[in-house]
Amino acid sequence: MTVQINTDNNVEGHARLKAYIAEELETALARFDDKVTRLEVHFGDENGDKSGVNDKRCLIEARPVNMQPVAVTHHADSTEKAFHGALDKIKKVLTTSFEKQKTY
Repeated sequence: MTVQINTDNNVEGHARLKAYIAEELETALARFDDKVTRLEVHFGDENGDKSGVNDKRCLIEARPVNMQPVAVTHHADSTEKAFHGALDKIKKVLTTSFEKQKTY
């Protein structure tokens, strides 16, 4: 499973953050390792330099094998909270998608 992390100009994407995100994804989604080819994580700050409530955005797109890509978005007041919210959502979406695939 390949992990690609992207940030907009308003979010600092240093190597330590990218390593942390990649490790968290690989740990949390280890059971889908053979079913997902790539994960793309996009971080953004909706307000730029201005402060605001829930202005940090994390979008996670998963590309399952032989299925259409699925994506989730979560907004929070920090990049880390947005990431963990999106991570919880993508786990649920992938679990549901693969369970549906088994029934057909």
